[in-house]
Amino acid sequence: MGTEHRETLIRTGRRSLDGLVPLIGSFLQKDVMELNIDGKQVSGFRTPDAKSLWIRDHSDMLRAGRYFHADATSAVEHFAETQSASGRIFDYFTTFPERLPSERENWTKYVRVPVEADVEYRFVKGAYLAWQACADDEWIAWLLPSMEKALQYIQGHRWYWDAAHGLVKRAYTIDTWDFAYTAGTHDWLQFQINDHTFWGIMHGDNSGYYEAFRIMAQLHDRLGKPDRAEYWRQQADQLRDNMNATCWNGSFYIHFVKLDPVAIRGVDEAAQLSLSNPMDINRGVATHEMAVSIIREYQRRRDETDAFAEWFSIDPPFPDAIFGDAKLVGGAYVNGGIMPLVGGELAKAAFDHGFEEYGVDILERYHSLISGKEETYLWYFPDGTPASVETSTSPEAEPTDGWGSSAMLYALTAGLAGVEDIGKGFDEVRISPRWPAAQVDDAEVKLTYASSGRYLGYDYHLGEEAIQMTVTCSADAAHFHVLLPGRAEPESVTIAGEEAAFQLSRVEASGYVDFAIPMNGATAVTIKLRQHLRA
Repeated sequence: MGTEHRETLIRTGRRSLDGLVPLIGSFLQKDVMELNIDGKQVSGFRTPDAKSLWIRDHSDMLRAGRYFHADATSAVEHFAETQSASGRIFDYFTTFPERLPSERENWTKYVRVPVEADVEYRFVKGAYLAWQACADDEWIAWLLPSMEKALQYIQGHRWYWDAAHGLVKRAYTIDTWDFAYTAGTHDWLQFQINDHTFWGIMHGDNSGYYEAFRIMAQLHDRLGKPDRAEYWRQQADQLRDNMNATCWNGSFYIHFVKLDPVAIRGVDEAAQLSLSNPMDINRGVATHEMAVSIIREYQRRRDETDAFAEWFSIDPPFPDAIFGDAKLVGGAYVNGGIMPLVGGELAKAAFDHGFEEYGVDILERYHSLISGKEETYLWYFPDGTPASVETSTSPEAEPTDGWGSSAMLYALTAGLAGVEDIGKGFDEVRISPRWPAAQVDDAEVKLTYASSGRYLGYDYHLGEEAIQMTVTCSADAAHFHVLLPGRAEPESVTIAGEEAAFQLSRVEASGYVDFAIPMNGATAVTIKLRQHLRA
């Protein structure tokens, strides 16, 4: 593997696609935050609204950030090293004053927001993504006990586990955000649990823990612990079944299943579509039929909304200011603001579930949004006005949002380009190129983990009679799921000139050819087509 591969790029000849990788890479590099704590350098990705390292932001941004930043591990290590004996993980840490001018001290500060129930699954996901990038089994084996403790903490704590439903619970927040509804009993944003807390079940917490449990099963299998792997698989399956029985309303996941009787005037909670719905799909908890229903719900609302995009944090929003801050009006921030984070997750879900052209449309709309000024924001008002310090509850509003932009790059790399690492360091991969959905005939894809140099690259060509690919990576095995153009059907699949077994599959109206092959360096793949007719 020569150094010429040690880069990340996508080239198709389409500016709206090719421009996303360098532009998002520049945002993510600007979002890297370096801290010196106990004489050790700690490096991770910060959200553009505060100078602090939150595990929620960092773990999501790592999906794309690991292609550009060589330190994939130190932030996760620090969250593990500061874990409490109970298993609780801090939300964030910082050495910067947060509320100037009232706070001036540059001490090292650690914070846990009690109303949040999602922190521990994000820690597990962050560790997993870092392991994939660094490809170090000894490192993840060292971290695994902390990951176990974190999940046991959630399942055993009365604030976060509802035994009656067998699901994670939380205070009444807007989706996964960190302040709770108090019916006016608190004079600002409420981050604490108290006697006035209204309890309920939020679907996004549970899909996050489902994915975390599945990660634990995979890691235990990798490390030769099949009994523990089976335990976590059973935990995941039970959580999924409980969630889908409790939180599904027939069209999408209910925003908040209330455990305490509380009614908010003017709110039709049955109609509220909240931001974790596309994430539920990508975490694997939704069936294909449920995923299709959620995607169609977003498409329906796009047709009906006056907003510039359907990437709602929540829709319809809550009444103005009822969460304790006058800035939280309908259409602002997490109360109905438009979030690229949601758009990226929605695009990835669309690619996986037969709405490939919709996924392309989202990516191209995002490129149009950010390319003019080369700026991207965590959220926008429905009319397209970006977040600002004056309109936000956060101390900053930098134009380098890595949370949403990394979700968009995730959709591009894992959805449209279709490269998914299902092991570590690309040693086992799923390759699902969907270029016909973007009317792309020729593509070059290279993805490289900056920390280890492990990479996967392929060249793709769609001709009149065949799809030809040359794939180069360190994988031992590759699973292919290749979108066919129009109404074409595969006649044969050859690997390095030898015919291979394949299957034709359908995802909604889309045809795919599926096959698995052993890999050995550069491998040539040819899918011969019959009836090559473009839709």
